[in-house]
Amino acid sequence: MQTIAGIHPVLAALKSGQPIDRVTIAKGAGGPRLQEIIDLCRTLKVPVRFETREALDRASRASVHQGVMAMVAASPYQSIDDVAATAKMLVLLDGVEDPHNLGAIIRTAHAAGADAVVIPDRRAAPVTEVVAKAAAGALAHLPVVKVGNVNQTLERLKKQGFWIYGLDERGKETYDTVQYADPTVLVVGAEGRGLHDLVAKHCDVLVSIPMSGHIASLNVSVATGVALFDWKRRRKQGV
Repeated sequence: MQTIAGIHPVLAALKSGQPIDRVTIAKGAGGPRLQEIIDLCRTLKVPVRFETREALDRASRASVHQGVMAMVAASPYQSIDDVAATAKMLVLLDGVEDPHNLGAIIRTAHAAGADAVVIPDRRAAPVTEVVAKAAAGALAHLPVVKVGNVNQTLERLKKQGFWIYGLDERGKETYDTVQYADPTVLVVGAEGRGLHDLVAKHCDVLVSIPMSGHIASLNVSVATGVALFDWKRRRKQGV
């Protein structure tokens, strides 16, 4: 089983219809949002348990639970075949290791209209309760795909008609002028080092975000948001 901690993530999971084994609420906790969760659990016939706050602290392994947790199915992942057939935008992460960054990227990708986030199964953050908390409910609506090999996945997606755009400071194209072709994969590198060289070579276009001032680069989740929302803006305008 996997744990979802926090009011907003638990509410989102309930409203999305995600299978939930049970919801646990801290004894003495209250408020309209917690009552909404309790009422929704009764409507959906999801069991509700009341336990001490200390028990929730232990179960959440230090993530901020706000007095509520939900137990859901163990695997949160889908396969690449589940999403590629109809996707217009996939966000593929080349080894993002910070769970807060992964959660923020999932939240941003959903808000910008991406169809899925793809992560490797090694040397990368998995989906955990910390990720779910940072994603603020987006995990209930946006598929996350885990793949064994990033480069092989990119080659496979190319054969399915996807164009591969790598977000990288070496890019000759800039995020606000590049012409995206459908369907698109936006590849984002890990914190600090960016894209692996071999991954960069698998990209059709490298896209950069020009910087002002003395800071060389943006946080990976911020950079992803900049690129995705400009993709969304120009897609809406037909540019």
